[in-house]
Amino acid sequence: MNQFYPPEAYEQLSCDVSKILLTADEIAQRVREIGAAISHDYDGLNPLIVGVLKGGVPFMADLQRTITIPIEVDFMSVSSYSSQSRDRGMVRMQKDLEEPINGRHVLFIEHIIDTGLTLNYLLRNLKARHPASLKVCVFFDKARRRLVDVPIAYKGFEVPDRFLVGYGLDFRERYRNLPYVGILKSEALHRTNNNS
Repeated sequence: MNQFYPPEAYEQLSCDVSKILLTADEIAQRVREIGAAISHDYDGLNPLIVGVLKGGVPFMADLQRTITIPIEVDFMSVSSYSSQSRDRGMVRMQKDLEEPINGRHVLFIEHIIDTGLTLNYLLRNLKARHPASLKVCVFFDKARRRLVDVPIAYKGFEVPDRFLVGYGLDFRERYRNLPYVGILKSEALHRTNNNS
């Protein structure tokens, strides 16, 4: 899971990162710990693990390889109506689940939570489908930005309210492939904005 090149190998992307917040090894260790907890808690329940595209793909892929019990996997995709909509919780479903979840034990996997509005919308949507249980696993938590209380059963790391990139976190679709999480330089934000 942590078979990555060292940070310097990602020179074209790493030069835009002011500080590495979480290394690939730290991320891999925490993923293994969460996978072990899920394996223990859901033993015998055949849970449905639901991930969110696109940012959640690295965490979802790594996590499911650390879960040692039978699981099923599905994905959802949502988008904001406009660049400011996320903070208002206005989202549009782009991809829904393939199968009904009535009576299933569902574990919803999200790579990052900040205001909680988007996640709250998705959880209300899923609860209306009458799963046997519905819990949330979030890998990165920007708790200081929370506007809506969302119960989190499994959490990776609490992170600062900075512009983070790597391990699925992006800026304008760039930097998702970094194996670590870093703080994006302010000049990179401006340069990328001007080049788009």
